Amino acid sequence: MPTKNIKKIDTILSTGFKFPKQHSYYKGKVRDVYNIDNRKLVMIASDRISAFDVVMPRGIPYKGQVLNQVAAHFLNATAHEVPNWLLDTPDPNVAIGLMCEPIKVEMVVRGYLAGHAWREYQEGKRSLCGVDLPDGLKENDKLPSPIITPSTKADEGHDEDISRAAILKNGIVAEEDYVIMEQYSLKLFEIGTEMALNRGLILVDTKYEFGKHNGKVLLIDEVHTPDSSRYFFENTYRQLQNEGKAQKQLSKEFVRQWLIDHDFMGKSGQLVPIMHDEFIMEVSQRYIEIYELLTGKGFVHQDYDDYEARIYNNILKSLEKDK
Repeated sequence: MPTKNIKKIDTILSTGFKFPKQHSYYKGKVRDVYNIDNRKLVMIASDRISAFDVVMPRGIPYKGQVLNQVAAHFLNATAHEVPNWLLDTPDPNVAIGLMCEPIKVEMVVRGYLAGHAWREYQEGKRSLCGVDLPDGLKENDKLPSPIITPSTKADEGHDEDISRAAILKNGIVAEEDYVIMEQYSLKLFEIGTEMALNRGLILVDTKYEFGKHNGKVLLIDEVHTPDSSRYFFENTYRQLQNEGKAQKQLSKEFVRQWLIDHDFMGKSGQLVPIMHDEFIMEVSQRYIEIYELLTGKGFVHQDYDDYEARIYNNILKSLEKDK
């Protein structure tokens, strides 16, 4: 796919809006989140990119738009099976939804031994978050069945692996809510797997976040995006695996690998390497590629000129509809 000509590397790194009835503002790793009247959340997907729980100094063009539109695509496609927070997407970079009380556990579902799970397995660990893994697996091998490997959701710093037993023992999540989260997570992974295969992709692993609204568990945040998920190409998976070669993948893992190659894994004392222009544009094109592969739609590049006015006005129109 040809690369769009860009005079300079434009990105949306932060916003600082003031909306009517705005109660508070929170800047996450990637999203700027506005609390409107303690009823709704406005999430603006920036072009910031994080890896190893560290936000990189430079952003990725169109990354926010891709994440927001892919997330909306899957939230709308799965809402009949799993209720979610989304109410409106008034702008390519914006999602507006119900304000929920976040549940401080991420539900990581893995169908294959890749990424963090492989790194742990390679170090000799045969139990991940209380889930036993068989001996003799190779990197990227398919697991006997999908597994859930939860992690604590940290406001800052690193998320930490945790077992189901520890979550319940420590009262982090009530058992009745956790059972629902498990059911929803496996159902979402099942739907996501089918949707990915229909596009020639394998959903390798992903994470889901949940919150509560009026006592009901809802799926929140993003779903099946390249930031929260890993995908392989189905038509080359078996051959590459048999030959012991690296899988071609659509995810943020190649960014993590670039950082690892530049001696950074988010550990204390390590310096964050600066991504050069050529690599930044390569990352941008990969994000756009996965948008088109996952949705089957051509990507429409939004103009970065006066993006603040565009985003603000689109949000304001959506909020005013609820008056």
